[in-house]
Amino acid sequence: MGAIADVRLGDEAENMGKGRQGSVAAHIVEGTVTQRRHSAIYADGSICFEDYRYWADRSREYETTLDTKGVGLAGMARMAMGKGEKATPVQELDAHNTDGLGEKSSGAPGTTPAMEANYGISESEWDNAQRAVRTATWGSIFYLITTDILGPYNVPWAISRMGYGPGFALYTVFGGLSCYSGIQLWQMFVKLDSTRYPLRNYGDLTFRIFGKYARYGVNILQSFQFFLNVSLIIESNGAALIQMAAGSSGNGYLCFVLAEFIFTLCGFFLGQIRTLQRLSWLSNLAIWLNVIVIIMTMVVVHYYPPNYMAAFNSYGYAEGPVKTSANWPDGLALSDRINGLMNCVFAYGGSTLFNELMAEMRRPMDFWKGFICAEIFIYCCYLLMGMIVYAAQGQFTYAVAYQGIPNSAYNWQTLGNAISFISALIAALLYGNIGLKVIYATILRDLFHFPALDKKMGKIIWIAIIPIYWGLAFVVAAAIPQIANLTSFVGAACILQFTY
Repeated sequence: MGAIADVRLGDEAENMGKGRQGSVAAHIVEGTVTQRRHSAIYADGSICFEDYRYWADRSREYETTLDTKGVGLAGMARMAMGKGEKATPVQELDAHNTDGLGEKSSGAPGTTPAMEANYGISESEWDNAQRAVRTATWGSIFYLITTDILGPYNVPWAISRMGYGPGFALYTVFGGLSCYSGIQLWQMFVKLDSTRYPLRNYGDLTFRIFGKYARYGVNILQSFQFFLNVSLIIESNGAALIQMAAGSSGNGYLCFVLAEFIFTLCGFFLGQIRTLQRLSWLSNLAIWLNVIVIIMTMVVVHYYPPNYMAAFNSYGYAEGPVKTSANWPDGLALSDRINGLMNCVFAYGGSTLFNELMAEMRRPMDFWKGFICAEIFIYCCYLLMGMIVYAAQGQFTYAVAYQGIPNSAYNWQTLGNAISFISALIAALLYGNIGLKVIYATILRDLFHFPALDKKMGKIIWIAIIPIYWGLAFVVAAAIPQIANLTSFVGAACILQFTY
């Protein structure tokens, strides 16, 4: 399911590549946590699989005692109003307590002296530190999973490649499969994660099951997906700028590559923001802006004809009567149907970040509640928008639904393009920021020993690599002019592996 990383739940994403993990380094155990630097325990091959299972069971047992009053649906309402989660002070454990998770149990697979010797931090300090950074509830998880920036806009085009019946069937089947995969990820997470040995991301989960080389591969593939998402956003918003430049008369002109470069320049400068909290309120705004565009598109397409010019330029369809199909549409090649199928895969691709979301939860066992609610909501929203827009525009349905509004409805078209330009820029900044930090932390730091991002030299390197990252994304976007094909490639190369 489509989702983006939301920084309101904590600063794990922000601290990737830094000399600390999470906000606890600055607030609770700064000296001891910083001594460990950033990744020793996460790549420690000496820890047995049974150790992970043992301490995961202990953590889940402790979490059942945590207070959940005012969370869940109440938390969803607060998040919708932009108020975020109420902070809950961590319940600190006595280092000598023999009843809590910080105990030195003779029957436990791990011991306090061993960990303190290896990592420079006592068990109770580490448990308190990890518990302090986990504040999210299942209500906020529902909100995060539904913050999709790309999925809904591509659904009408995907259904136009498949027809009503196959489109409905495939979105239903892939929705069910993604639900099953999400439950599997949840089960693996709760059985391997603990405050003693926390999981941070997909790569950490892969390491505990398959080893370090698989972890490298997953981290690279995940970073590659975020990179392609940035390219996809550059491309779609280049098309948006062209439509706005054309004007109501259609006589205006802006070079497509130049339009993409303008958006990329915005990323050059705004991407220098390393502190994601500064974008948190904007990301909340972006969600509601997208809701406005979705509703506006579904209404306007039934009052105006399709955008014949855009359909002709992209697909070679000449103006004619709108045709819809209950089954596979006639005249389409197998590659067209596969592209529609991969757009369907793309729509449910948010599980790439499920581990990151669960890593921020106060009670990861509650993840299924927010996940199931989000699954139902997204499934209904996607099919509703897809069927309504396809019924109005048929074979002329454009790859980005709101850009399929014709020039005769220029004001509505411009409203959709302008609002989406803002929300998409925010999404691109988040994708780029997190994706680049994953690359920096797992490759540049772990393999090449680059300095931490919170050090002076690390900040200088960040300033230098942001233009390189966005520049490469621009090259990919300019080289692949068809949005639908790029979306299909992202779905096939990355999302298919992470979700199914």
